[in-house]
Amino acid sequence: MKRLAILLTAALAGGGAWAASPYAGLEGRMIKSLSAEDIAELKAGEGMGLALAAELNGYPGPRHVLDLADELRLTEEQRAEVQALFDAMRNEAARIGDRLIAAEAALDRQFAERTITPARLDAATHSIGALQADLRATHLRYHLVTRDILLPEQLRRYSELRGYAEAPASMRHRHGGHSGAH
Repeated sequence: MKRLAILLTAALAGGGAWAASPYAGLEGRMIKSLSAEDIAELKAGEGMGLALAAELNGYPGPRHVLDLADELRLTEEQRAEVQALFDAMRNEAARIGDRLIAAEAALDRQFAERTITPARLDAATHSIGALQADLRATHLRYHLVTRDILLPEQLRRYSELRGYAEAPASMRHRHGGHSGAH
């Protein structure tokens, strides 16, 4: 009895040696690896930070360009082009997102039903990885095209409006794309 009291005292004094896992409570998710927010963002074709390599290196995305359309003084032609890109990107990303959700659900189900094997695990994770790569490439690709629609001054202003400390070199010097006759 004395030993149990000592163990309990030590556990309480030690800040809870038997602390709960940071995953506690997640076991109730429908798909364990995806939150409800993750699923909603994937279904909506949201960016989820997948295009930061482009965004932070001078390749604006269509959504943010549309959000700043007035401040960037987009022409009607530019607005229409960027809107078309945004719609296409979102549709493409949502289709891939639906496939990714289904693949994650299938993997989760195999674990839940105890039917997972090393071969099934390899196949499922490779499929999920390929879908994640496709989703990221989709978002990045639309950043490439969006950049070419904007003029150098609009790129500089975009960087300023987004709060980036200094416009990346790629925003200061135009490399290809439209002739600037917007």
